[in-house]
Amino acid sequence: MADEKSEGCGSFLPASVEAAWGLRERPSKGPKPGLTLDRIVTTAVAVASAEGLDALSMGRIAKELGVSPMSLYRYVGAKSELYVLMQDAASGPPPAPLPAGTGWREGVEHWAWALREIYRGNVWMLRMPLSGPPATPNTVAWWEQVMVALEGTDLDEGTKLSVVMLVAGFVRNEVLMMADLGSIVGADPERTVEALTRYGHTLRRLADPERFPAVARMLESGVIENEDDPDDMFRFGLARILDGVALLVDGKGSR
Repeated sequence: MADEKSEGCGSFLPASVEAAWGLRERPSKGPKPGLTLDRIVTTAVAVASAEGLDALSMGRIAKELGVSPMSLYRYVGAKSELYVLMQDAASGPPPAPLPAGTGWREGVEHWAWALREIYRGNVWMLRMPLSGPPATPNTVAWWEQVMVALEGTDLDEGTKLSVVMLVAGFVRNEVLMMADLGSIVGADPERTVEALTRYGHTLRRLADPERFPAVARMLESGVIENEDDPDDMFRFGLARILDGVALLVDGKGSR
């Protein structure tokens, strides 16, 4: 019955994602299957978390599970499907909602900080190609929570969606940028300061004050050699975005 319903609605979901929604039975073989979709996804997430997305392949997952690569395709039709399921598993459910009556801004901030923590713990998620809008149980639940946070405004649904995409894009970019910078200078704080200082000295030699006066003034201030707290930088960027949204909510901005 569930399959007929999804087919009748023109579902674009692959069988493995429909199984995640409970729209069809999860594949099994015998009364006690040794291989399950959950085991495949969990193993894939573990490999990506430990070694990065480049280490992930159907062959590698099969090796970790002690099965043949072809046996995986009974549960998931392609690696692109597996990516979707991995993202859902790593995302988990959204954070507990704030108390009723919380303002829209606090609700969106709460959501953005929680999303940032998920991405920081699973940077491999940001290396995956985007496959479309949220279409799995956990990702849709995250989407629902932030849309609910915006219900107290008079923004139309299209503007709410644009706000969500703007905030989510900021979170993704900030985490990815910090991860990339971290891979360059390493996790050692002393190495980070050393790298920033070296970069500042190099740029001073290259940035002729007559040609690049604004850059030269910034370098002279020494600000580039200070290791800013990433949380402070994130807080600043998110606040500026929400300041702009507040103008829309108050009817003072153009849509």
